[in-house]
Amino acid sequence: MKRLLVFLFIITACKSFAGVITIYDQEQRPQPNAVVWLSSAAIKASSELQSSPFVMTQKDRQFTPHILVVPENSQVEFPNADSIMHHVYSFSNAKSFELKLYREQPQAPIRFEQTGVVELGCNIHDWMLGYIVVVDSPYYAITDEQGRVSLNIEQGNYTLNVWHEGFADISNIESQPVVLSQADLSYRLKQKVIPRIAVGVDEFDDY
Repeated sequence: MKRLLVFLFIITACKSFAGVITIYDQEQRPQPNAVVWLSSAAIKASSELQSSPFVMTQKDRQFTPHILVVPENSQVEFPNADSIMHHVYSFSNAKSFELKLYREQPQAPIRFEQTGVVELGCNIHDWMLGYIVVVDSPYYAITDEQGRVSLNIEQGNYTLNVWHEGFADISNIESQPVVLSQADLSYRLKQKVIPRIAVGVDEFDDY
């Protein structure tokens, strides 16, 4: 009987979270394109590095994807898929670097050791803007058009972290303790989300 109780406890303790996390703005509207991740001390201690680098491409004079989420200590490659040159840089506190004028691909990927938001730009094409969000967890996703994400993780106590490029201070990540069970979870942003303004692309430059 005792062994049976222990077995049932293990099964219960390892149940996966089957719900959906929905992010809302201050007007209670579902918020797409929000980066969501779940963290805890146990997750950080057990996390493993991904062997192959992540990829942030420059294509059609834009960063693709516009937002890339990677676990801390990950490496990122910056291939240039355009026929012109790019000059990628970041002055962000989480990672400052510069890839001087180049075609195709720099020789080595860049490692992102520190968590935080890294804003990318191009010295040649001022409208180019992208983000790398470095997180302390392998459990992350970007919300869909209905503001929802599904994460395959065990039930339990976590910290829910949320970031959006529309925050006035893009370094200000929102965090809140949560308990994941079978029920869906919702979170309302404390910061106002400022709509992103699309900037026209100059297709006739020489670089």
